[in-house]
Amino acid sequence: MDLRLAAYAVCIENGRVLLARHVPPEGEPNWTLPGGRVEHAEDPFDAVVREVAEETGLEAVVERLLGVDSRVVPAGERRLPGRPELQNVGIFYRVRITGGRLRPEPNGETAESVWTLLPDIAGLGRSSLVDIGLALARTVPPTGHVAPVPVGGLIRH
Repeated sequence: MDLRLAAYAVCIENGRVLLARHVPPEGEPNWTLPGGRVEHAEDPFDAVVREVAEETGLEAVVERLLGVDSRVVPAGERRLPGRPELQNVGIFYRVRITGGRLRPEPNGETAESVWTLLPDIAGLGRSSLVDIGLALARTVPPTGHVAPVPVGGLIRH
């Protein structure tokens, strides 16, 4: 089994959420939250700020920890065939944008970042991370845990 530790930013302002359009080298593009892999010896708190800057061009500060999501992606649902199942541990933070300008990620997989009205999200092809992050932001569960988000249709791993 592969393991991935990642930190994600949930930034909601004026009824809009900041989304990033992820365009992988293989597979379908989809909308996701800014964020990504926590580097070796990096604090997830620092990783989310770094990832927002890299992917969107915006400067962010963490306001609070929202929660942690752990899910196993079966081998057959991985983007790259032949890979074992993946345990994705995502740490979600509520962040506030303090500066910068939206731009695509230079030499990366984020083609664009946009502010999206919350009601419009239901019609987007998106990662389950978007629904998890929004559920955590909406409910702020004391345990920091939300029920699993089913994938399929417009929602993917």
